Amino acid sequence: MSQRPVLVFDSGIGGLTVLREARVLMPERRFVYVVDDEGFPYGGWGEGALTDRIVDLFGTLIAQHQPELCIIACNTASTLVLDPLRAAFGDTPFVGTVPAIKPAAERTRSGLVSVLATPGTVRRAYTRDLIQSFAAQCHVRLVGSENLAAIAERYIRGETIPPEEVVAEIDPCFVEQEARKTDIVVLACTHYPFLANQFRRLAPWPVDWLDPAEAIAKRAQSLLATVEAAAEEPDVAVFTSNQPDFSIKRLMSGFGLSLVPMHH
Repeated sequence: MSQRPVLVFDSGIGGLTVLREARVLMPERRFVYVVDDEGFPYGGWGEGALTDRIVDLFGTLIAQHQPELCIIACNTASTLVLDPLRAAFGDTPFVGTVPAIKPAAERTRSGLVSVLATPGTVRRAYTRDLIQSFAAQCHVRLVGSENLAAIAERYIRGETIPPEEVVAEIDPCFVEQEARKTDIVVLACTHYPFLANQFRRLAPWPVDWLDPAEAIAKRAQSLLATVEAAAEEPDVAVFTSNQPDFSIKRLMSGFGLSLVPMHH
């Protein structure tokens, strides 16, 4: 009996930040990393159409890979499709990625917190509910960045990003009120941690950049039984287009992922 894998799903390559943490915590596990590059970026999709697309995709993915657990390593998708996925595939546990608003509210000293996200995540009632439930005593600024996920994709592919492009996206996160300043920025898109070093360098003052990847990996680990023997089969990557470009193929092999086709 070969080991059933953990499936990590994202619209792009941001979910690799989650895969990286999951592998550290669960080195004995086998992983399937799925990129919905055909649907990227999710920010521009209507909610109904995107929900249908992802639920359909998971019908195929679950049949093909029979995962023991699925991680939705994408805030935009998680705030929208976790409930429909759980309803459609009741036998498969799903772990989502939601903005780390609760830990931010617990850690802030100034009470000024910013959430850097995609426009889709900012629009969701889900995000507003998190603020209401966990951060009512804070001043939370939601910053929807149109371009940052795509900038992160370009950066990971090895392009040089002009600093002013990054500054334009992160600048609205920094708020000053009397003697208080923003002290925590929640990275509410799995693509953003790839740019964390740029953010630190270009920020007008030091803040805590909150990356949810470790918390997501820990949650997944808590839902899985321990396995005695390490997986023998390699970790694989699947692209919904079946046509990743050369720089992405190189990136995947750098992450130790071999490409397998998506069966449509």
